[in-house]
Amino acid sequence: MPAVPSPAAPPDHPSSWYAATAHSLPAFPPFEGETRADVCVIGGGYTGLSAALHLAEAGLDVVLLEQARVGWGASGRNGGQIHSGQRRDQDFLEKAVGREDARKLWDLAEEAKALVRDLIARHAIDCDLKRGLILADHKPHYVPQSHAYARHLDEAYGYAALELLSREEIRALVGSQAYYGGVMDRDAGHLHPLNFALGLAAAAARAGARLHDGARVRSVDDGAAQARVTTEGGGVVNAGFVLECGNGLMDGLDGRVDTHVMSICNYIAATAPLGARAQEVIANDAAVADSRFVVNYFRLSSDGRLLFGGGESYRRTLREDVPAFVRPYMLRIFPQLADVPIDYGWGGVLGLTLTRLPFVRRLSSRVLVSAGYCGQGVALAPLFGKILAEAVTGQMGRLDVLARLPVPAFPGGTLLRYPLFVAGLSYYALRDRL
Repeated sequence: MPAVPSPAAPPDHPSSWYAATAHSLPAFPPFEGETRADVCVIGGGYTGLSAALHLAEAGLDVVLLEQARVGWGASGRNGGQIHSGQRRDQDFLEKAVGREDARKLWDLAEEAKALVRDLIARHAIDCDLKRGLILADHKPHYVPQSHAYARHLDEAYGYAALELLSREEIRALVGSQAYYGGVMDRDAGHLHPLNFALGLAAAAARAGARLHDGARVRSVDDGAAQARVTTEGGGVVNAGFVLECGNGLMDGLDGRVDTHVMSICNYIAATAPLGARAQEVIANDAAVADSRFVVNYFRLSSDGRLLFGGGESYRRTLREDVPAFVRPYMLRIFPQLADVPIDYGWGGVLGLTLTRLPFVRRLSSRVLVSAGYCGQGVALAPLFGKILAEAVTGQMGRLDVLARLPVPAFPGGTLLRYPLFVAGLSYYALRDRL
């Protein structure tokens, strides 16, 4: 019988400003042999870590398998922005799922923001949490629409945290001529995403969850008696339930997910510290996201850098020339930063769905999934991990609400989804420039 190879040491977090300023957390042990657990969680990002934490706190035996290091994927590389609501606005949701479910989805999104703050406070996670997010309109005719939507949220949902911004007001807050107005969301915000993930991992481990780095999952067999999860190193977890929480990095693991969730790459650059110029870029230290289909999103770091995200790449692998790729997008918004060096550039893989709504489902009696956050996972993923944990313990109500979201399969299945969807995305990206 051939010997089973020993697991290799998990890779370090990829180079980024986040990794350079991350708090120390030793790698969790690799996974070897065969074990039994109540629940096997696949993926060490926000969804999986939150699910593992809440399950362990409920007294269940949990094994979490992360292919690299916890927080290695999008949870440790994203823009760090905490948005209100779901990825699609309430007007869309009211038409798609009805007013009753739209209200439930809004309430879930409000709970999601509160949960992020509660987890940070309860587990003393040092991750630079700050309030304030500006939604910036890059076309003049978008401003009346965004202001009307803000009034709708106030009147129909009781959300009074939005401040309408005129052209003059937004340009006093954001040092750019690119925006014509927008909305300031005082209850949204931003944080250091990798430190948030590492804090969740430490909390889950303290609660008794068994976390493993360097444990890439090869297959999931959800048999009648129990599920069987096998890693590339030959390890096996036999579990009552499996939670698939790898988001955009699960491609190829489960065809039931692949037909609904597709991976794309997104990029962020971090400038050198701006010093006194930082306040001229963003006067109130809020995060900013604009109205483009391919969103520009940016904020200041704790040491006064501009962290600027822009330019999705519709290719299957991350590009290496990230500073050169992101810089033109940044200079279109802030041409006054042409003389500022870029010290860091990195990319990450995120999960998209056809309707830009998350794919949260019970795939079988033993396998559940939450993926496809479409860039809004900082707030939503920890709550959705908690909801998966609730479903394991028999509380299905909130999972059922999410499962009613319309997330159709990509046209052409897994073979043609990529070229067809990329063609559509490229069309909307072109509209941004017109």
